[in-house]
Amino acid sequence: MHVDLLIIGAGPAGMAAALAAAPSGARIAVLDDNPAAGGQIWRDSPQAQLPPLARQYRQRLAAQANIELLPGCRVVALAGPQALLVEDPEQGRVIHYQKLILCTGARELLLPFPGWTLPGVTGAGGLQALIKGGLPVAGERIVIAGSGPLLLASAATARHNGARVLHIAEQASWSAVAGFAAQLPRWPHKLLQSFGLFHPGYRAGSHVVEALGDERLEAVRLSIGGRLREVACERLACGFGLVPNLQLGQALGCRIDEGAIAVDAWQSTSLAGVYAAGESTGFGGSEKALAEGAIAGHAAVGEHQAAQRLWSQRARWHGFARALHGAFALGDEVKQLARPDTLVCRCEDVSYASLSQQQDWGRAKLSSRCGMGACQGRVCGAATQVLFGWPAPAPRPPFSPARIDTLLQLQQPD
Repeated sequence: MHVDLLIIGAGPAGMAAALAAAPSGARIAVLDDNPAAGGQIWRDSPQAQLPPLARQYRQRLAAQANIELLPGCRVVALAGPQALLVEDPEQGRVIHYQKLILCTGARELLLPFPGWTLPGVTGAGGLQALIKGGLPVAGERIVIAGSGPLLLASAATARHNGARVLHIAEQASWSAVAGFAAQLPRWPHKLLQSFGLFHPGYRAGSHVVEALGDERLEAVRLSIGGRLREVACERLACGFGLVPNLQLGQALGCRIDEGAIAVDAWQSTSLAGVYAAGESTGFGGSEKALAEGAIAGHAAVGEHQAAQRLWSQRARWHGFARALHGAFALGDEVKQLARPDTLVCRCEDVSYASLSQQQDWGRAKLSSRCGMGACQGRVCGAATQVLFGWPAPAPRPPFSPARIDTLLQLQQPD
């Protein structure tokens, strides 16, 4: 398959990039590993309620004859200069491109604590995704803990589907949360949104200490304002922020800066012809992703004036991102929850004690198989960066499980 512009990720950034580039007449392909466009934030599933803006973007995307959406498709490996090996449920193939835009999004940061591997414990965003996918939670008692606005969004989804959200434990201090709230009038839409997310069980300066239970979760031990409290519940959802998905950017050789793909004013990476937008350049919400995606799309097809007209809009949402990061930076308490026997790599049953004496990711992997399980270090790799300060592990192909027939295409001539 040969295209002028290949976009990896069909979330808000990817859709905005495709729609910005479409009037140029370029042949555009947008691939995503989800069955429909929208990414994690606009995930479509049986119990999801898509916002009108998401539906509008989907309709516009479908109406463009020169945009081909490739759902359920994942990047497996690099296939040479300006070429990627990809696979969907039916086939593997090599896609050749002239320009590339990385809109690979982000994933939750999960930090280990005693009991975090018990059935009934998920990520905060993971709980949202499960509920949208049809998980019944009506009548269940749920505790949500971690950091950032995602906790409130997860709680709202759970409550809307009949769950009883008992507590929302935010690790940031009350002063940090209040300082962030005081800035929200700069972004009126976010201020209005916050009113709808209010929950009486929200407590700042609080965090999870331990998940309790034998065969599955039975209760949670929380530190609320410095006091320990045990709460019986059926589910615990913990999210400590988001981690940009850098795997493909790293494999291509893009410069990484402060844990995100580094870009210039045109959303161009350090590699010629490769752009990045959205959460892969730093977390800041869907509005930031839409602005960056549109700039990248215009720039990729040479429409620099159209891209420049969006700079002020992007700057506005970069301001929101800076306020968000400053208010909800992780404190030392949540970085020190793991005990010696607490699993850090749950795929390979590697404990904190097994890793604490290692000097870096490579040595830890050789001595303990850390990161060699099903998630391939996506969960424990991010955790070890926070716990031990280890640099992110370098990606190795294949980037995801793939069929033999797909891998064989790397040896086939064009």
